[in-house]
Amino acid sequence: MGEITIPRDEQVAIATIDASELDRLIDQAIREERSGDLHRLRLGNCGTYIATKLHAFERALARHREAKAPLKRAQTGDALRRAGHDLTFAVGAMKQRLETEQKDAQLFTVDDQIMPPHRFSKHLSVRVSYRWRGTVDDEWKFGHITFVHDVDLRPDYTRPAPKRKPSAAKQEQDLQNTLYQTWEHLMRGALYSVRDYFRDGGEGDKIPDTFQATVDSHSRGLNNYSTQFWRQQP
Repeated sequence: MGEITIPRDEQVAIATIDASELDRLIDQAIREERSGDLHRLRLGNCGTYIATKLHAFERALARHREAKAPLKRAQTGDALRRAGHDLTFAVGAMKQRLETEQKDAQLFTVDDQIMPPHRFSKHLSVRVSYRWRGTVDDEWKFGHITFVHDVDLRPDYTRPAPKRKPSAAKQEQDLQNTLYQTWEHLMRGALYSVRDYFRDGGEGDKIPDTFQATVDSHSRGLNNYSTQFWRQQP
């Protein structure tokens, strides 16, 4: 699954949803206290965000259907209408995101299919490939940038020491887990930074081949600004 772009099959599913029909079927489901006709829209194919809101709506529908006392019915009815609104909002948000991504794709594409290495060392790197052009009539240009980060493995003395020293195997497993999480942070930051750079009108010719990620002065780790290669470095 892509990190910063909607997968192709989900794009197709989202694009086919008619917003007016969605609203009508949600209102119908609330009135009839069943979601049968709503499944015609195949919302479950639209990705995790929409599928989660659909599931929440169906749970709220079931609770409202099971409620008997007037006060309980009023409470579950309010919750059901909120869940319906949340589902409508989720679909609208994903449609807007899809529109933005399709507009971006006319001038740039960032390859977000990046696989982690089988084993990590403290020297982490993420290579991001991209293509861009100045106008839709120009030829595509291709490039890449490699983000590098050396993980600070000094002990964190703010955390309490374990009562029993873990085995060497456990220490190695914990280290690999920590490095993997840091690599994921670096990878996501790298992808969003390249995307945002192009989205803000940046030129691909000015992207460096390599960028050393900056670190937080307090945590010694990565933060939200670590991969912003266009920022003035201290």
